[in-house]
Amino acid sequence: MLDRGTYLASVSTMYRVLRARGLVRERRAQARHEAKKKPHLVARSPNEVWSWDITRLPSIERGKYFDLYVMIDIFSRCVVHWEVHVRESGELAKQFIENCIRANGGLAPRTIHSDRGTSMTSKSVASLLSDLDIIKSHSRPRVSNDNPYSEANFKTMKYCPVFPEVFGSAQDARSFCHRFFDYYNHRHYHSGIGLHTPFTVHIGTAQAIQDKRQDTIEEFRVANPQRFTRRPSLPKLPTEAWINEPSDDDGLTSSSDEEEAA
Repeated sequence: MLDRGTYLASVSTMYRVLRARGLVRERRAQARHEAKKKPHLVARSPNEVWSWDITRLPSIERGKYFDLYVMIDIFSRCVVHWEVHVRESGELAKQFIENCIRANGGLAPRTIHSDRGTSMTSKSVASLLSDLDIIKSHSRPRVSNDNPYSEANFKTMKYCPVFPEVFGSAQDARSFCHRFFDYYNHRHYHSGIGLHTPFTVHIGTAQAIQDKRQDTIEEFRVANPQRFTRRPSLPKLPTEAWINEPSDDDGLTSSSDEEEAA
């Protein structure tokens, strides 16, 4: 209009008028995504909640990795099953979950939790879980704390002193994982489960071991009373395992809160 010899208002005034009429905004259709819900999962015995994830194992070839799939029971911390593949896909993830249930004697969990990777959210996995009547649960985007048991398991493996810097082949990776997970399940005394091994908690023999440990301590205490000012106690076996135990901030009440209220 200035070029035609007419002046109405400054540019800033024109934008102010347009904003007042709702004309300065994105006119294209915008996708709307609801906020991802914070998962709250609890297991009070083995085979209630499983968690799985995929981590990369570096190869000797620059830029090439092997994919390690691991399923863990969050109550017992037992690695139910693991597999090493040269790629990641929804179909492999589906077969992996089927193999996990088969390796667990055909017992399936109530819930399977994972992050939001493409394999975890694939149609093939969703269809399988639906067919098996298993509840699927996912972490919030970019929130690693929503999958703490799988993350902790990977950290234990990769901080292991014998963890290789690189693997020569997929078979090398499988060989290492076979040794590591055998150790982890059967000889690793886990602080989160009362210094028992995951396998004994998973199959239900940990309580008998706990009783035997307590008898050993009591026998020593009776024989050496001068060593003690109070009766020693063992680390407790778990009664429940949470992913995001509810707090007052969540507006939910945990089981322990309910018991106290009762």
